[in-house]
Amino acid sequence: MKVITKCKNFFASIPAKIKAVPSKVSKRLAGAKEILSQGNGKVSASMLIMGLGQLIYKQWVKGFMFLFIQAAFIVYFVLTGANDLFGFFTLGSRESNAWYGIEGDNSVVMLIMGILAIFIIVLYIAVYIANIKDIYRTQCAFDTLKTPDGFKKEAGSLLDKNFHKTALALPVIGVCVFSILPIVFMILIAFTNYGGDIVPPALVDWAGFENFGKILSLGQFAPTFFKIFGWNMVWAVLATALNYFAGLGLALLLNKKCVKGKAIWRAFPILAYAIPGFITLLGFKFMFSYGGPINYYIQQGGGAAVGFLGLDAKWTARFIGLAVNAWISIPSTMLLATGILSNLNTDLYEAARVDGASAWKQFVKITLPYVLFATTPVLISQFIGNFNNFGIFYFLRGGLYVDGYFLASDTDLLINWLYNMSIDNNYYSIGAAISLVIFIITSAISLTVYVLSPSYKQEETFR
Repeated sequence: MKVITKCKNFFASIPAKIKAVPSKVSKRLAGAKEILSQGNGKVSASMLIMGLGQLIYKQWVKGFMFLFIQAAFIVYFVLTGANDLFGFFTLGSRESNAWYGIEGDNSVVMLIMGILAIFIIVLYIAVYIANIKDIYRTQCAFDTLKTPDGFKKEAGSLLDKNFHKTALALPVIGVCVFSILPIVFMILIAFTNYGGDIVPPALVDWAGFENFGKILSLGQFAPTFFKIFGWNMVWAVLATALNYFAGLGLALLLNKKCVKGKAIWRAFPILAYAIPGFITLLGFKFMFSYGGPINYYIQQGGGAAVGFLGLDAKWTARFIGLAVNAWISIPSTMLLATGILSNLNTDLYEAARVDGASAWKQFVKITLPYVLFATTPVLISQFIGNFNNFGIFYFLRGGLYVDGYFLASDTDLLINWLYNMSIDNNYYSIGAAISLVIFIITSAISLTVYVLSPSYKQEETFR
């Protein structure tokens, strides 16, 4: 009931947060209105030509810097930016013709260059706004008979009170180029007809929400999507719960004073964790194969070989996947829980025992809330990792296509199906649409769980 109440309160607060957006926007607009109404001719000059107002105020370095940025942007936009931006919307119009030697447009490259052009335009707008704010601050300083900060002082602040901006500049650029740009590209591919027979040099076109309709409506994709999605959710919940509570149980067991040789017992899970995961998976695949040691002993005992990972081994293969994933993942949870439990105040247990609390009550009321508070972000990341766990069934059972599934097996997760669709069968746009659906599902679950967790709402409780 508490979880339901928290969910209701969370979703009930959303309208108030949405209503607060216009007030925040109005404050921004009020600041812009102030600059437009109170700004002098030098501010207007910088609005027309970046850096001109600074040059009039004899701030030479800043003025020439802003002026150079504007000139570089104009040159870029005239030479290639405008064409890249136009190509983003058209995705090309000239088809290749090898007979006549016509090269044609590459729609995918045009899409990438269009995204980059939009990024550059957004960055230029941000610099332009910074230019206007800078010249207005300079005007206010002169109007109040103060000396405005020069370039040397502002540059020096980047190594002092504004050092965080200097330190974060390169990582932010790297994230934009190597993370955000590919993500945006993937999202936009989901709205095209790229894939199948339509791959460069053929022209790709925008398809709107057609790919999502193929996934969710009746057709060859929809039945497979809903089957895999249902199993994917069951898998993520079971795998996360099993790994988490088994790891916590091991940590609690090894913390008992009666356990001897704790270092040795801890070494076994750590060794399993230290071995690369794909090697472990291939080892288990061999163990459960028709010619593996398990079937060897079954046949030696007079039985018939069992297809633990065969075409008909639906739930058997799923349980093996859960067990192998637990073998790989439980040690990390055990190590994390061991470190957290070592910081738990033992006086709480003494007080609980005096009050007559059983061992189960102590676990539910003391141990579990404390560990959950400390590990909720890790628990969420484990859930997302299990939801997108590509390797488990790819190495155990990859390459199998089962009847009733389109290019998938009954143990595949959405991430495996995405791989089969896009890499092996060229359904790039459908794969991108599936990846976008995965992102929406996992992000919604992660944010909801974190907002409702003690780590977010009761931060001061365990301090």
